Amino acid sequence: MHTTTEPATAPSFIQQIGLPFLRDRLMHLLLAIAIILSIFSAQPLAEYRNWVDWNTIATLAGMLLLTKGIEVSGYLEHLGRTIINRLQQERVLAIFLVSASALLSTVLTNDIALFIMVPLTVGLGGISGLPIGRLVIFEALAVNAGSLLTPIGNPQNILLWQRSHLSFAGFTWQMAPLALTIFLLLLLATWFCFPRQTIHTELEDNPASYRVGLLRTCGLLYLAFVASVELGHPGWGLLGVAAAALLFCREIIAKVDWSLILVFILMFIDIRLLTQLHVIQDWVAAIPHFSQLELFLTALLGSQVISNVPATILLVNYSDAYKVIAYGVNAGGFGLAIGSLANIIALRMAPERHLWLRFHLYSFPFLALSALIAWGLLT
Repeated sequence: MHTTTEPATAPSFIQQIGLPFLRDRLMHLLLAIAIILSIFSAQPLAEYRNWVDWNTIATLAGMLLLTKGIEVSGYLEHLGRTIINRLQQERVLAIFLVSASALLSTVLTNDIALFIMVPLTVGLGGISGLPIGRLVIFEALAVNAGSLLTPIGNPQNILLWQRSHLSFAGFTWQMAPLALTIFLLLLLATWFCFPRQTIHTELEDNPASYRVGLLRTCGLLYLAFVASVELGHPGWGLLGVAAAALLFCREIIAKVDWSLILVFILMFIDIRLLTQLHVIQDWVAAIPHFSQLELFLTALLGSQVISNVPATILLVNYSDAYKVIAYGVNAGGFGLAIGSLANIIALRMAPERHLWLRFHLYSFPFLALSALIAWGLLT
């Protein structure tokens, strides 16, 4: 008697969208916090929607769609493999991976840059003696350094860009001194931390596997979307990007981690509910009167406690010193892993399970240096 095994069926479109909501532990935690805090709030539930910065949410959603489209095209992965296979020194390879991570994070956001670069790096694991764990750590540091340059590099910058009403170029110019200085320090650290020894890389690649048409479409939509945000209409820009995705590549919509949008909506709500508690109202009321140093230290150290995105959401509601906040929360992405969600993403994707301690051995010096550089540039 013969038995047949049913082939595993691919998850449906709805299942693909819904799966991240079931697995996202951070979202579950934020939802639980919102439910608990709402018990102590006199505000009606209908008021909660007014606490969310919907322009920021629309900008983030549009960027998620576009960056996922570029990732799905497969071209950047193909390009990375081609370059890596031509590099013959560990030090040169490390400098390339760090530079590519930083560069990608300026236009594709820090998490998408990691989703592209870390798998490429892990694929090098067969090369004898290559320190994969250390490379992943430096890639995490690189996306923190690179993403702070542009208004679309990370979620806190998206929010700060919306609130500051600066142009894309204006925001980038404001952040350039800090980003470039930290990046140069990171390149210097990479030079000293990776030896000049010969290696031979051999990553398999299929040039036919990437989709040039999808890459070009996403590139054009990317420019149009940034223009719509510049003009103050991120909602219309999102509508256009979503319509294009539905027409030309529905799999992009299915593969986007939509739970991240809910995470940010919940962060806005949780922070507002938290600030209504009597035990912290006096401290929150003092934020508008903080000196520049007090505000900078609150942004920096607050990022170490609650991560830099919630710290940004909290501070922009009580202070319009957006440059000080931007420098503080972006420098605060270094240090403890919780300082930036990108750190946690990188460490979770790394093949080595005991990388957390080693990460902090590199990250804390960068926190100290970044804080000193940021404060020096502000003053």
